[in-house]
Amino acid sequence: MQDDHDTTCQLPETARAYLAALLASDRTGAHRIVIEALDNGLSIRDLYISVFQPVQYEVGRLWLLNKVSIAEEHFCTAATQAIMADLYPQIISSRRIGKTLVAACIGTELHEIGVRMVADFFEMEGWDTYYLGAGVNYGQVMSAIQTYKPHLLALSVTMTYHVPEVREIITAIRTNLSDRVPPIMVGGLPFNNNINLWRSVGADLWAQNATDAVQMALQQRPI
Repeated sequence: MQDDHDTTCQLPETARAYLAALLASDRTGAHRIVIEALDNGLSIRDLYISVFQPVQYEVGRLWLLNKVSIAEEHFCTAATQAIMADLYPQIISSRRIGKTLVAACIGTELHEIGVRMVADFFEMEGWDTYYLGAGVNYGQVMSAIQTYKPHLLALSVTMTYHVPEVREIITAIRTNLSDRVPPIMVGGLPFNNNINLWRSVGADLWAQNATDAVQMALQQRPI
């Protein structure tokens, strides 16, 4: 079995440096690493996939092993969210394709970076995106559907105990909207760990990451 050092060392060089800055509570240093990577030619898409995503996975793994505290885990997440917010003006594409995405974390779920990455990737593809944030309930999802009339609804959870709520929300949406239900995509750790779980909650699509989510939406067919 690999130890923590070996696992962390498998991260790409920029990701290792970024993780080290976060674990040292060096928000400024983490931001500088990101800017330098972009200045050296790394695209925002690659930054998300090769730095933010694996670092968040590693922070979560270290937290589960009690190698970092909940406060440290929250700091790392908040720092990455702040950097993503700073980068958002560079993400918005001038090309609009006339499609809309509504995305949200369900229930009391606070692990929102994954679905926020999904929303940003769709934004880069020219979609109009409405990210509802974390802790979203059925009423808020329904209100967003009725207001924005999305071409795709993306729902995410990280903790397994939130999966039943996803199922309840999807069932209620289908019951109340009938044939006006947009395609529903789900994602998050429970769905990645059980590749058939998306079917049992009544979703139309499942995506393992932001790249897959965009590709499936472009294909416009269920997996």
